[in-house]
Amino acid sequence: MAGHSQFKNIMHRKGRQDAVRSKLFSKLAREITVAAKGGLPDPDMNARLRLAINNAKAQSMPRDNIERAIKKASGADGENYDEVRYEGYGPGGVAVIVEALTDNRNRTASNVRSYFTKSGGALGETGSVSFMFDHVGEIVYAAKAGSADKVMEAAIEAGADDVVSDENGHTIITAFEDLGEVSAALEKSLGEAESVKTIWRPQTGTPVDEEKAQSVLKLIGNLDEDDDVQNVYANFEVDEEVMAKLSAA
Repeated sequence: MAGHSQFKNIMHRKGRQDAVRSKLFSKLAREITVAAKGGLPDPDMNARLRLAINNAKAQSMPRDNIERAIKKASGADGENYDEVRYEGYGPGGVAVIVEALTDNRNRTASNVRSYFTKSGGALGETGSVSFMFDHVGEIVYAAKAGSADKVMEAAIEAGADDVVSDENGHTIITAFEDLGEVSAALEKSLGEAESVKTIWRPQTGTPVDEEKAQSVLKLIGNLDEDDDVQNVYANFEVDEEVMAKLSAA
């Protein structure tokens, strides 16, 4: 089992929902601001902004928060965020990619390095692990969007590369450059997606035992808690029994 795909489910079952939601809204707002600043503040004319707003709406982010994040991009006193990617190895030799939006590179680099070091891992150079991942588009639909066959048919028709369906929903993978086109086609046949974004998808997994899995989850949790970190990807794999045990802990 690809452990990282189950990690978010564990986190959301752990409670502290208000704190988790507040942090999520903060990260979504930052992405909206950066997207608006990097192009026009009109989602119809700015594909990245449109995706950021749709993802925020899918998480029930209030409209006022979304509009405030867009306006922040045009303010003269608005923060300037840099997009930074960090790569390294976590416990058990697990490859980890961290994407951040930061207004202070030194602070973020120091924090990310400390998380890796405390977990027994090590931060590497850019490119040190990304060759083990594919940079692709990911479109997620809730289970209620349709049966696995219906979603598969729609995905093939839209030009997607892969579909994974389970009781939690449907995950559709596209080529990086086809994400906008495929998501637009799917919206016509399946409705609005829960999320549309680019991700780093592991080419192969690194198996870890229960002890190492706990350490990896702690590392990812610490990274996710950092305000500057937007996304974390890792290639660890654990068996069903261990993941079930960690989920119940």
